[in-house]
Amino acid sequence: MKCSLLLPLLLLGTVSALYLENDASHLGSRETQADLGQDLEGSGEQEGELALNYGALESEGEDAVASSYQDAFEDEGAMESDPAALDKDLQCPKEEDTVQLPGSPGCKTCRFLVVRTPSKFWDAQNTCRRCYRGNLVSIHSYSFNYRIQCGVSSINQGQVWIGGYKSWFTRGNKFRWTNGSCWNFSYWASKQPRNGCGRCVALCTKGGRWRRAPCKRRLPFVCAF
Repeated sequence: MKCSLLLPLLLLGTVSALYLENDASHLGSRETQADLGQDLEGSGEQEGELALNYGALESEGEDAVASSYQDAFEDEGAMESDPAALDKDLQCPKEEDTVQLPGSPGCKTCRFLVVRTPSKFWDAQNTCRRCYRGNLVSIHSYSFNYRIQCGVSSINQGQVWIGGYKSWFTRGNKFRWTNGSCWNFSYWASKQPRNGCGRCVALCTKGGRWRRAPCKRRLPFVCAF
């Protein structure tokens, strides 16, 4: 074959090869774009699933916290307005588990009893009310606080419940007595009640100072009736 005919054929073959290469390149590009689109779509689905899972976990956490607050409220808040709802199978303390305290000089008919059996605050209040027709003791002077402290000084646990508590329905460090009397005296320990923990008031058997304590703590207690 002559050179004059061979050259056009070679050029034609080169051009065809270039077209085929370009088509393959475009095809690969389209396939790659499709793959990328699928990858992005899958990534979006995974992110969505992760977001849903995280949201579910966050929701479960919030529910758990809300549930714990609800339990605490039911135990310490709602019960304060309905003491009869507490422990309907209540058994009154045995005589050997109690200690009679001297009466108050200002009230010849008042009686005070230390119950050495540890109880939660509202169970203790319920015992005072149902067994002795009284309440946890309220304290309105230093001299009476000292008398109570002397009467419980031999108890080993270091603290006893008295009738002070912080209601769920009041703000700030405002406390009240279970018998409804006026809160006109307090004998808080250092940094109490601001830095204390708990909504109920315990008297320390050594020194007679008062501390906030969780109402679910089990302590001996003093009834007044």
